[in-house]
Amino acid sequence: MGEVIIADKYVLVRTNSHTAVPNQTSRVFPEWKVDSEFIADHLNKALSLDSKLSSHPIEVECPDANHINQIFDSLSYSKAASVLRMLSNYVGEDLFLKGVSLYLKKKLYANSVTNDLWEGIATATGKDIVNLMHNWISKIGFPVLTVTETAAGIKVRQDRFLETGLAEPKDNETIWNVPLSILSVGKDGNPVLDKAALLTEREQEFELDTSKPFKLNAGTTGVYRVLYTPERLSKIAEEAAKEDSIFSLNDRIGLVYDAMALSKAGLAKLSSALTLLDGLKHEKEYLPWAGISDSLASLVSIWWEHPEIVDHLNAFRRVRDMSLKDGPFSDFALLVLQALFVPLVNKLGYEYSATESTDTSLLRTCAITQAAGAKDEGVIKELQGRFAHFMQTGDDSQIPADLQRVIFAVAVRHGGRAEYDAAVQVHDKPKTPTARIAAMQAMGATEDPELQKETFKFISTNARDQDVVYFFRGLGMNPKARRAAAQYFKDEYAALSMGYFSAEKDLEELVEFFKDKDTSKYNQGLAQVLDGIRARIAYIERAGEAAMLTGEQRSTDDVAAWFRTRGKL
Repeated sequence: MGEVIIADKYVLVRTNSHTAVPNQTSRVFPEWKVDSEFIADHLNKALSLDSKLSSHPIEVECPDANHINQIFDSLSYSKAASVLRMLSNYVGEDLFLKGVSLYLKKKLYANSVTNDLWEGIATATGKDIVNLMHNWISKIGFPVLTVTETAAGIKVRQDRFLETGLAEPKDNETIWNVPLSILSVGKDGNPVLDKAALLTEREQEFELDTSKPFKLNAGTTGVYRVLYTPERLSKIAEEAAKEDSIFSLNDRIGLVYDAMALSKAGLAKLSSALTLLDGLKHEKEYLPWAGISDSLASLVSIWWEHPEIVDHLNAFRRVRDMSLKDGPFSDFALLVLQALFVPLVNKLGYEYSATESTDTSLLRTCAITQAAGAKDEGVIKELQGRFAHFMQTGDDSQIPADLQRVIFAVAVRHGGRAEYDAAVQVHDKPKTPTARIAAMQAMGATEDPELQKETFKFISTNARDQDVVYFFRGLGMNPKARRAAAQYFKDEYAALSMGYFSAEKDLEELVEFFKDKDTSKYNQGLAQVLDGIRARIAYIERAGEAAMLTGEQRSTDDVAAWFRTRGKL
């Protein structure tokens, strides 16, 4: 759009390729499920970033050139595209495109502001789009909708959502105009979609037959999260698991991301989220599984160094008749990963076919990667065997391209000097660029402190500048190397990334490190990193404190009860 219309200053909401390309591609290649992928690639990414106190509005002034790179982030693009997608769903795609067309024709080869776009869509729809959309682009954040059931239907309340929980009153003043897009079942048993329902106040009631399945944010088109009662979420999960469910693929993807985000924020019990995931264990589509794997991997990462809270979880340390030794809480998240993904590995196997669907290939890669990360012995042994064959013969035919990175990483993580040296040799003389990347990440996966030191030395003396990120990606995913990697990073560079850390001392060290640095060109990003660490600290504190101190049920007790009701996985 920039070729024919120029924004008046850098404040124009982005009607860009993030919206246009998915729309066009979905029409030409519906089997690619681009709209569904948009939820993970753009909507959830935007919501994750916008859930921090240090977020910024879509529409923002840029008085200082040092801030320009910080403005063009996931909020400027992904959230803007998500807001436009929500508006298109609310008014209808045909009228939305007609409005965009009117806007383009009116402002052709001219400067424009955001309201020019809204006025074009308003002309096409007859709705007050300027008022409808104002807070979505001019205010920070987005709402979480709390749904409670009444005698006549539902009551919906909106509050600003933060990854640390509900916002304080001073940060919770915005009232958004929220398209609810309520999906329910009609008297004839067929799905009914109410796109006209609009939440315009802090709280409103809506008539609805709650004796039948229903869900807000149908198709996950809204830029918000929805909090149901545990009982209602359980019913939604039951409906979503049905072959003939009224809930679509997009609905299931959104449910997964919402459940885990709400749990992390302390607004819902982790057991409720696990119940949802348990209900979706027979899911056949790749994208919901991708959401599940992302969410649970994040959970494992948060609890990576808290072994002291394991005692009261001993009752449910079994999976598939395999006992686990005492370990950190993350081990119990690994149980969930194993229970969910190992059956998928057993079903899909390790071999790829040129005739299988892209979704099947992606799902196999996802399942094997997550099962290996969850330390499943059978999967690890299989991957080690494939790498051993490669080491002995030089034949990499048993290492599919889709599994190259996980096979290399597993071999080095669970191996020793021989496997590490093999990865170094591949780095030095790779057959393909992807093999070199796999080798670099694998060198960061070693759990041997001495080999980790060799990796740090290798980064300083042998790694090309553009390759450093791959070494640190492997180190960042390696709990046994994170602190050493962070110290090395601080010693060697003038900036620091602490994205995996979740302790108060990490926060204090990071604040101290940057105290005397000029952060004007990245203060927004730094603030977002700090907010992320604060959120992880709060999550752990909610679960780690003794329940007797407050009388509340902590996350650990909640998860323990959830596992006990199901016996062994």
